[in-house]
Amino acid sequence: MANYRISKDAKVDLNRIYRRGVREFGEALADQYYAAFFDRFEQLAKQPHLYQAVDDIREGYRRSVCGTDSIYYRIEENTVEIMCILGQQDIDEWI
Repeated sequence: MANYRISKDAKVDLNRIYRRGVREFGEALADQYYAAFFDRFEQLAKQPHLYQAVDDIREGYRRSVCGTDSIYYRIEENTVEIMCILGQQDIDEWI
């Protein structure tokens, strides 16, 4: 497979996570954490079925935990679509 796409919502989430990281942990650690997401996106694109399905949350979605956040994604033909990236505190609002 090896293709992924980041939704508009997920881009907003990445921005929020990065800003929070800079504020709470400093730029260097925020940069490391941010880069870890893109490493995981690459892994998801190569092995999209590696992580659990979460149909009880959203039909057709899968979840991969990255640090303290969860990446929610779905598989669309030959592409992994990153739908959102949430911390536990964000789940209730999203569901």
